[in-house]
Amino acid sequence: MSLVIQNLTKIYGQQYAVDDISFSVQKGEILGFLGPNGAGKSTTMKIATGYLSPSMGSVKVADIDVIAEPLMVQAKVGYLPEHNPLYLDMYVHEFLSFTGKANKLSSKQIRNRIPEVVEQCGLIREQNKKIGQLSKGYRQRVGLAQALLHDPEVLILDEPTTGLDPNQILEIRKLIKDVSKDKTVIFSSHIMQEIKALCDRVVVINKGKLIADNTIDEFEKGFKESQVLIVEFKSDISESLLKGVATVDSVTRESEGKYALEVTNSEEARSEVFQLAATNNLPLVGLQEEVRSLEDIFQSMTLDQ
Repeated sequence: MSLVIQNLTKIYGQQYAVDDISFSVQKGEILGFLGPNGAGKSTTMKIATGYLSPSMGSVKVADIDVIAEPLMVQAKVGYLPEHNPLYLDMYVHEFLSFTGKANKLSSKQIRNRIPEVVEQCGLIREQNKKIGQLSKGYRQRVGLAQALLHDPEVLILDEPTTGLDPNQILEIRKLIKDVSKDKTVIFSSHIMQEIKALCDRVVVINKGKLIADNTIDEFEKGFKESQVLIVEFKSDISESLLKGVATVDSVTRESEGKYALEVTNSEEARSEVFQLAATNNLPLVGLQEEVRSLEDIFQSMTLDQ
């Protein structure tokens, strides 16, 4: 595993910012790291980079313990914080050279890597400008370039698309997808479309606790054994008829002739509802499974926690 977090805890006074969480991420995997504001995401990422020390638990990057060998870990981690810290009076090349020296790259490595990351991050036309002259989208590219300059094994991105316009988001998304092929990426975002488009797996924390660790497909199912069918008839019917269907757990009338059925098996329930309509001569005008958005699922998991 490229990144292994075990029983990680961070306490400030009496408050648990991170409360005994464990998960791991493999090379080539993009992990969506989700949680409401104040959930402990940024704290976890800062510990993984060696910027903060944990109160308990461990973090290992490429089998190197972040507490025992923080400098070795930092050499293997690229980090783009939520608030991209850039020196606006520096030129792009100047800033990347400064970053390379801070990462203890040799002069030869810096000369070789800067053109590579400038091209990789789409900065060729902007490379001779001061960072302060760049748009926010290009400043994010500079932030990604500095995170990639030392060719890290693990890339940690904290809200990398915040404040970008739709075109800039698509460009940054493609860039992250391209660089993830030989790296481990932890991607934190509040934009559910970004998570769905980019990530293989989702970890959700709330109030410092881990509440989900699932693939995107599993996450989209909402972690419910039951499914919801929306059934619409030409007019109201007796709810007792619907409740009599074997696979229906509950019935909720949504509007005239329209009912939400919570079912244990969607395929069987569809067949049984069709049979019910035919047997009782009930005009059936609609039957579909309710699709829950990622936003709905995320809200249901975190709002009442």
